[in-house]
Amino acid sequence: MTDDQRQHGRPQGRSRVTRAVGILVAALAVGAGFGAATSLVNALSHSYADLESRAYTTSGWSIAEIISVLLDSGWAWAGLAVAVGWLVTRTEENRPAGLLRGAAAGALALLAATAAYSVVDTIRNGMDFPWYQSEPLVWWFASVIFGAPLGAIGACVKRPGVIGLLARLTVPIGATVQMILLPPGRNEVIETIGKTIVWTLAATSIGFAVIRFLRLGWTRGSTRRAS
Repeated sequence: MTDDQRQHGRPQGRSRVTRAVGILVAALAVGAGFGAATSLVNALSHSYADLESRAYTTSGWSIAEIISVLLDSGWAWAGLAVAVGWLVTRTEENRPAGLLRGAAAGALALLAATAAYSVVDTIRNGMDFPWYQSEPLVWWFASVIFGAPLGAIGACVKRPGVIGLLARLTVPIGATVQMILLPPGRNEVIETIGKTIVWTLAATSIGFAVIRFLRLGWTRGSTRRAS
């Protein structure tokens, strides 16, 4: 190997290591923050709930409880993995590398979120460690099994064309389906509020993604015709 190759190889090697460390830190930080926030909001919502009151049980609600049922929903955790996959992916990098980074980041984010949720729950409830036993084993496996493909989907969000559109539609469509099959909340009032919020956000996201896709397609078509 020549001196010139060594000089160019070392910075590139350092750049890859720095990039990998940055992805690791970002995925763990975002995931841990989400998991801890979800546990704390759950605790806050329980403190406001007067479950000894029949009226509150059947029709009562609080802002904290609404936030809790939204954060502690499957679509929100799936959205975390997709968002982190998008966050760590560069538009200009090659596709296999981007998919790999997104998949790794998505799985790490969900693992960190599950761990942080367990730690905060353990501390909050005064339970003895090890904290990881406070979560069923299935959630640890699910973090990897679902986090990796969801993170890879997030890595596709920046792509143009149909693949990018489908990636951008994954979370809002998933959230819409969950509201139909598994609506959130312990009474009809909370269910109605939760579904209204999620469906409104999902419809807005879907509409924005589709309009952007059609506009970019029309722009590219106009450019080809002009040339």
